[in-house]
Amino acid sequence: MSDGYVEVRGGRVWYQVVGDGMQNPLVTIHGGPGATHDYLEPLEALADERKVVFYDQLGAGKSDAPDDLSLWTNDRLVDELATVLDALGLSGVHLLGQSWGTIVAAEYALRSPERLASLVLSDPCLSIPRYAAGAAALRAALPADVQAVLDRHEAAGTTDSEEYEDATMEFYRRHLCRLDPWPDSLMRTFGQLNQTIYDRMQGPNEFVITGIHKDYDITDRLGGLTIPTLFICGRYDETRPEDTKFYQSLVPGSELVIFEESSHLPHLEEPERYAHALREFLHRCEV
Repeated sequence: MSDGYVEVRGGRVWYQVVGDGMQNPLVTIHGGPGATHDYLEPLEALADERKVVFYDQLGAGKSDAPDDLSLWTNDRLVDELATVLDALGLSGVHLLGQSWGTIVAAEYALRSPERLASLVLSDPCLSIPRYAAGAAALRAALPADVQAVLDRHEAAGTTDSEEYEDATMEFYRRHLCRLDPWPDSLMRTFGQLNQTIYDRMQGPNEFVITGIHKDYDITDRLGGLTIPTLFICGRYDETRPEDTKFYQSLVPGSELVIFEESSHLPHLEEPERYAHALREFLHRCEV
C-alpha cells in the first residue's frame, strides 16, 4: 500500500494505491459531491490481483480544501482525474464511478476512451432531472408524518434543523443504505462530508436538488461510449433501477447488474456479491 499527493488546479489531491497485482488497475471515483473515498474501501477486495486506486477529490477528505467556489465544476473534476492518472502513470484502467462519481467517470470515458480498459457506472445519476423526479417519487412513498416534517422545514427554510435531519434519515435508511447500523467506512465519509461543495453542486440533501448541476444530463451522449461498460444499482436504490436500465439501453453492448437486497450502496450492502460481479466483468474485459 502506498499513498501521496498529486498537484492539481486548486491544490493537492490525496491518493492511495492498494495491491500490486499485474492485472489492469482499478481506479475508483467517490460520490458526494464533497464525500470521501472511505466508503469505497470494500473495493480493496479486488486488490489481490491488481492495483486498486482511491483518491479524495479536491476539497474532500485528506485533500486540500481551498475556499474557492469556482473550482467546483464537473469540467475541473474531470481534469483532476486526468491529472491523477497521468501522475501515477496509469493506462489500460478500469474506471469505476459511484453515485455522483459516475458523472466524472462517464465524462472522462467520452473524452479519453483510449486510456481505459472498461467503465463501471455504479448507482449512476447521469441525468439530474431524471434523478430528481425519481427521488421525488420515492419521497412521496414515505410515511405521511415524515413528509409533513420535510415539507414544513423546507417551506420555513430550516433544513438544518435536527427534526428535518431526522426525517431525512428515513429516506436514507430506505434508499441510501439499508444496513443497520451503518458501516464504519460510511460513517467516516459522512463525518467528513464537505457541506459547502455538496450544497453548491447538489443541494441540502439527496432529494432536494438546488445546486449548480441540477440541469446536468449526459444521456444524449451516452451512445458515444465505445468501451466495455457495466451498470450497477440496487433494487431499492435512490438512483432507481428503471433509470439505470434506461441509461444502460443507451450504451451499445453494455451490461447491467441489479442487487436485490441493496439500495444505493450495494458494495457495502452486498459486498461479496458485488466484488464477485465486478471481478467477473473485469476478467471478461481482459481476455
